[in-house]
Amino acid sequence: MWVPAFGRSRDKRKGTMSNFSLSQIVTKPAVSSAGGIVAAQHRRAAEAGAAVLAAGGDAVDAAVATSFALGVLEPWMSGPGGGGAMLIRRARDARTLAVDFGPLAPAALDPADYPLAGSGVSSDLFPWPAVVGERNATGAAAIAVPGVVDGMRTAHEAFGAKPWHELVMPAAELAEEGLLVDWYAALIIASATQALAANGCAAATFLEAGRWPTISSWTALNQKRVDLSQMGRSLRRLAERGPREFYEGELARGIARDIAAAGGCLAAGDLASYRARLGEPLTFPYRGGTFHAAPGLSAGPTLAHALRLLAAAPLGGTRPDGAAYLAYAEALDRAYRWRLINMGDVEGGRTGPSCTTHFCVVDRHGNICAVTQTLLSIFGSKVMLPESGLLMNNGILWFDPEPGKPNSLAPGKRCLMNVCPLIGTHDGRHFALGASGGRRIMPAVLQLASFLVDYGMSLEEAFHHPRIDASGGDTVIVDDTLPAEVSTALAKRFTLVAGRRTVFPYLFACPAGVSRVGNINEGATEIMSPWGDAVAEDAKGG
Repeated sequence: MWVPAFGRSRDKRKGTMSNFSLSQIVTKPAVSSAGGIVAAQHRRAAEAGAAVLAAGGDAVDAAVATSFALGVLEPWMSGPGGGGAMLIRRARDARTLAVDFGPLAPAALDPADYPLAGSGVSSDLFPWPAVVGERNATGAAAIAVPGVVDGMRTAHEAFGAKPWHELVMPAAELAEEGLLVDWYAALIIASATQALAANGCAAATFLEAGRWPTISSWTALNQKRVDLSQMGRSLRRLAERGPREFYEGELARGIARDIAAAGGCLAAGDLASYRARLGEPLTFPYRGGTFHAAPGLSAGPTLAHALRLLAAAPLGGTRPDGAAYLAYAEALDRAYRWRLINMGDVEGGRTGPSCTTHFCVVDRHGNICAVTQTLLSIFGSKVMLPESGLLMNNGILWFDPEPGKPNSLAPGKRCLMNVCPLIGTHDGRHFALGASGGRRIMPAVLQLASFLVDYGMSLEEAFHHPRIDASGGDTVIVDDTLPAEVSTALAKRFTLVAGRRTVFPYLFACPAGVSRVGNINEGATEIMSPWGDAVAEDAKGG
């Protein structure tokens, strides 16, 4: 196994997190199998998907089960109240399709309801001009029409083999079991305690006495759980009555009532008219291979732009050197500059916590899914709906509150997302990649794809190899374990900040991926993710 060299001291370089051990080595083996594999940010969600594969389900069936399970196990990251994108490769005809289930601005949204504060910038993810009361970031006015459920419906109706009920029920059972609050869950909850306390339902669910993070004693066996029984009842209803219950049934009407009562403009008609879109992906060549990315208002076009620039760079050697990382940074910098001007996504240097999850599935037949779904910010709008027990997105934050911009607020408008699922084929290998991490997603996907294609790494090697982050602005974050020659090369063009791969925050995104060579599948997740795992269908529940 190839493992990065840890232990070099960088204490004199700006930004080094020197509290952490310089000698610790972290590894996470990839999983190989002739059967199907699910690679996800939470092991139990991957197990739910793998169980579907073991029962004869298609990769799309496993993706639906994994999607809903993640919404319970990581409720602050994604769920029915969010949006995203999916890529689907069908092995029989070697065709790849895209499902766009991004959120929409409600039809009754009035940009005048989001007046500018007159000074300062948003304290959340994007440095938009500050809005009075941060109505575009927190609270019911920040909620956009969610698309996850209809995205799963669209994929399932096209390619699913198992009944919808069987795919949603595992998530309902997980919700009824309650969310186990281990140290990582406690850390995530603690990071949003102040905002959660402002919403009655969220505070009662995630906080102790409505004020304090839920956490066990430092040395105690963890027994605490968050009660998600109301979410469980909603998921059971969704399993029994079908996916359009979320948009047209009593569940939809309850969602609309709760949002209206909290001061939002999303109405029952917005839900009833929502449809995910199944269509062609963005397809482009790269060094003798073929890549497929999410089209439209995602990071897919920016990834394609960066990879076209990278294809002109002379990448050599057996492992990326300083020149290669400089090529990565320059390609990413140019592509992001185009994105910021032409797509209206002006994230700049903001590094606030994003709220996204990514997973990949490959089945025994070679069908592949790459799925990224998100609530946008951590815990989304921080609004939990009492009738359904669902956390809702804050998709309105994706829009620029200033008028006259490419991405300005407007009713019925689709949100510009950072999601970046990728499916590639090169030299007989098929692979899928993606990540969570906001604007850091696309740089991670680009580098992992290059590691696989340009340097012939295995999936395991690629996921262990250190990366940089160049995601807009003049600063590049450099993994502290990279050789000094990488920093020397990058410093000729960019301002550098050194950082380490840690559990929190993810300075280099949190990826997951699968690959297939011949009849053998492989899966891997971010080595620092405490919950992420790849699970094979023959793993007997892990």
